[in-house]
Amino acid sequence: DSWVRHCRRTCRALGVPLRVLHVEVVPAGTGLEAAARSARYAALAGLLRRGDVLATAHHRDDQAETVLYRALRGTGIAGLGAMRACEPLAAGLLWRPLLDAPRHELLAYASAHGLRWIDDPHNADRRLARAFLRHEVLPALDRHFPAAAASLARLARHAQASERLLATLAREDAATLCEQGGFEVDGLQRLEGDRRRNLLVHVWRDLGVPPPAESWYAQLERSVLAARADATPVLAHGGIEARRYRNRLYLMPALPPPPAATLRLRWLPGQPVLELPPGCGRLIRRDAGAGALVVRFGQAGASLRPVPGAQRRSLKNLCQEAGLPPWLRERMPLIELEAELIAVAERWQTARAAALRLQLSWVHALPGAPA
Repeated sequence: DSWVRHCRRTCRALGVPLRVLHVEVVPAGTGLEAAARSARYAALAGLLRRGDVLATAHHRDDQAETVLYRALRGTGIAGLGAMRACEPLAAGLLWRPLLDAPRHELLAYASAHGLRWIDDPHNADRRLARAFLRHEVLPALDRHFPAAAASLARLARHAQASERLLATLAREDAATLCEQGGFEVDGLQRLEGDRRRNLLVHVWRDLGVPPPAESWYAQLERSVLAARADATPVLAHGGIEARRYRNRLYLMPALPPPPAATLRLRWLPGQPVLELPPGCGRLIRRDAGAGALVVRFGQAGASLRPVPGAQRRSLKNLCQEAGLPPWLRERMPLIELEAELIAVAERWQTARAAALRLQLSWVHALPGAPA
C-alpha cells in the first residue's frame, strides 16, 4: 500500500494517469520469483490493446543476472538469449529501452536529478536466487572480470542471433517435411540428431508449450520414431501429444476422449449447424433439408456403398485406404437417415444422400485429414 501511495503522488506531480492492479501470487513448480513475474505480466498483458507498448526499466545488470541464472539452470541457446529489447506481448509489444544501460549510470542519473524511488526488499533477500546472484556472485565476478556484466549481456545478444538462425533452419526443415499437419518420419530420421531436435524444439515453442527435457526426446526416438509402421504410439508432454500414424509424426494438443459409440445426436431440418462433442468440431448443412438426421460416431461394423452400383465397403477399410489416422476416425461424424448410414462427414455419401442433394461439411481442427 505504501508503494501505491508513492506512485499516486508521483503520477499526480507529473500529470500521468495511473492504474493500480492487484495480483495473487501462487507459487508453482517454477518457484516464487517466477510465479510473481508471471502474475505481473499476465495482469499487464490484459490491459494491452493492438498498437500498445508496455515499457519496463530492465537494465544491463538485470540482463547479466538473467543470463547467469539461466546458464546455471542448464538452459539452451534460446534461454541464454535472456531478455529481448522488444518482443510481442498479448496484443501489443513489450519494450525494454534501458536494456543496454548499466545500473550504476541509471542510479547516478536518478541521484543527480533528485528522483525518489522504492527499493523492493525482496531484491535484498539473498535466499532468493536472483538476489543471491546480484549481491554475492556478480560482485565477485566484477572483482576478477571488471566487464563481467557487459560480457554476459553481449553473450545474450550472440545467443539471440544464433537462435534466429536456428529458427530459420527449423522453418526450412518444417516446410520440407510437414504435410497435412504431420512430419514425415523417414525425413526426420534422415536429419542429423541435433538438427532434428532443433526442429522439434521450435514446433513445441510454436504450440506455446515449453520444450520437454532431453530425456523426453530420447523416449520419442525409441518409442515413437522407431516404432513399427503399423503402430500408433502416443507420447505426451505439457498438454501436447506426439502421435504417429504410418510414416507421419503429429504434434497436437491432447484430445478429449472420443464420443461414445452409443451417442446419438438429432439434426433437425432447418438447423444449419450442429455442434459436436468436444474435440469433434461441428457439422454445417447447406441443403434444403431431408427430414431429421441422426449423427453418431464409431466405425465398428459400419459399411456403405460410396458409389452407386459399387460393392458395399466397410468404413474401416475405406478409412485405411484414405490414410485417415485413428484419432480422426474415432471423431468423424456418421450421418444416418431412418437408421440407414447415408454419409460419413462430407467424405463419403451414398446414392440416397446424393438423391436428397445432401450438402454438408465437417469443420474441425484435427490434424491428419488427407485432401
